[in-house]
Amino acid sequence: MDQATVLLVDDEADLRQSLSQGLELSGQDVFATGQPEEALERINRAFYGVLITDIKMPGTDGFGVMRRAFEIDPALPVVLITGHGDVPLAVEAMRSGAYDFIEKPFSVSGLASVVERALDKRRLVLENRKLREELADRTGLESRLVGRTPVMDLLRRNVMALAATDADVLILGETGSGKEVVARALHDEGPRKEKPFVALNCGALPAEIIESELFGHEKGAFTGASGQRIGKLEHAHGGTVFLDEIESMPLELQVKLLRVIETRTIERLGSNKPIELDVRFIAATKEDLEAAGKEGRFRLDLFYRLNVVNVSIPPLRERLEDIPPLFRHLAVEARARYRREIPDISEVYLAGLMARDWPGNVRELRNVADRFVLGLEQPADPQISADATLFEQMAAYEKVLISAELNRNGGAIKPTYENLGLSRKALYEKMRKYGLGREEAVSG
Repeated sequence: MDQATVLLVDDEADLRQSLSQGLELSGQDVFATGQPEEALERINRAFYGVLITDIKMPGTDGFGVMRRAFEIDPALPVVLITGHGDVPLAVEAMRSGAYDFIEKPFSVSGLASVVERALDKRRLVLENRKLREELADRTGLESRLVGRTPVMDLLRRNVMALAATDADVLILGETGSGKEVVARALHDEGPRKEKPFVALNCGALPAEIIESELFGHEKGAFTGASGQRIGKLEHAHGGTVFLDEIESMPLELQVKLLRVIETRTIERLGSNKPIELDVRFIAATKEDLEAAGKEGRFRLDLFYRLNVVNVSIPPLRERLEDIPPLFRHLAVEARARYRREIPDISEVYLAGLMARDWPGNVRELRNVADRFVLGLEQPADPQISADATLFEQMAAYEKVLISAELNRNGGAIKPTYENLGLSRKALYEKMRKYGLGREEAVSG
């Protein structure tokens, strides 16, 4: 964000000059004037700054100036300067929406502190507006599946195409890649969005209760079944069932699930009465189910039934260009959760994030964003000592950028030196200089 501006309106030239000098010494950029019109001309909804105005001025007063400023932007912080004994006016000012008031005589340092707080508030307002505008420009999917790379564009198109259908879907993706996010998008963007979305992690449910959880049971169906219980599948009637980590489902239960998918009926444990089921099944796995089937760890008939339509989620290392916008998005989410300000995100820091492999994918990046907002660590920054020279800092930055570009291009040399604006020879020299050996690259 650009340097903030303090607009100072006061008809007393000496006081105006004194306050301007004091605020400038505290690091503020000040525009001081005795003409309210000159200050109001500089205000718009994108203005990053604060308005300070005296209440009593010839021809107009601070209340009038404040009201006109609020007509441009009601969220602009306005600080009013009041004379001794004008406390009732100050109370009226606060009721009218002033950020604060300063009673004469006052210290410049006190005014500077008020300005700092007001600018913090203004920055938050502008950041939130910018975020809302960005979100408004996105479709529902763009705010869920963040990224600008072709693979993410393809993923969003596939999800939109499938959301309007009742087709069962198998989602393929590594740990932490966002399989449940895609499943929820398929549900929320489709005609079943008003009905239940029931998520089950097949790897987290104990084998001895998973059947009861899925199908429900009648009273007395087994020891401890003191009453009738509706299962998850029946509860999801009209909606969507998401079976995460489907590869972890016990083999004997896979047989029953296959029958449910084919017949769209269930029977509660302890009952022979079939219950019709109107649900859409979405399953997710991080494994190659066909290979697991050939090894006897997963039923191939269930795999073939689920694999009619599949959606593949690209790992983060294959879409490194999405890391900067995705990290900012996750940082905004973290700010909302923790109610903490987002520290400045440097380009060096983002380049460091892009240079990593991210085995935990988006989940791992979210954890880093949380720690970043909490101020706990900045693990992706290049390791630069506090007393590093400018040359050393630039070299560390250059190494991170080259490493990130190599990763982005899968180690291919030609697109790397072209994107960096280097010759092939220059790139090889820098790779040797920074220990980025040729074994990490693919000739191209």
